[in-house]
Amino acid sequence: MQPNELLTHEEETTDVLSGHFSEIISGLGEDPNRDGLLKTPVRAAKAMQFFTQGYDMDAENILRSAMFAEDYSEMVIVKDIELYSLCEHHLLPFFGKAHVAYIPDGYIVGLSKIPRVIEVFSRRLQVQERLTDQILQSIQKTLNPLGVAVVIECQHMCMMMRGVQKQSSVTTTSAFTGAFKSERTRNEFLKLITSSLH
Repeated sequence: MQPNELLTHEEETTDVLSGHFSEIISGLGEDPNRDGLLKTPVRAAKAMQFFTQGYDMDAENILRSAMFAEDYSEMVIVKDIELYSLCEHHLLPFFGKAHVAYIPDGYIVGLSKIPRVIEVFSRRLQVQERLTDQILQSIQKTLNPLGVAVVIECQHMCMMMRGVQKQSSVTTTSAFTGAFKSERTRNEFLKLITSSLH
């Protein structure tokens, strides 16, 4: 199974959602039975289940599955993690990058689990502010490190395609716990995620 493959695919859910998508297409004045749209309701139903598969995932279980006792207490950063989510206000995508750091206090976690945590919460109907906080809180609660830092930078299609229609705007959100409340530690993190070391 590929990392982003839909974990569960319920035919009953697909049937229900495809019926609703067919009604939406009709409501827009289109013919859901014409060739180009004939399979669109089913495709959209399956896509929507993929986009929201995070509801069936548990971030804390993912982190606990790869926790290791380790005497390391310096900053660990995973940056430039791609993320894709759906704005809960318009059901339009927002996408960008997340940068996550933590300072271990007895335990480290497998590095691949940090992007997995982001996937759990981004594959839900979201607002960027809540997404930022959910990532932060799940890592803090599970690893109990000395501190966690999360910065997310995204472009929102609801701003780009409709509304103010500003194509170049980027929304940045951040959240910090513990040691990252210190200006010095926070500034070190922000400097590292904006620098190019490779």
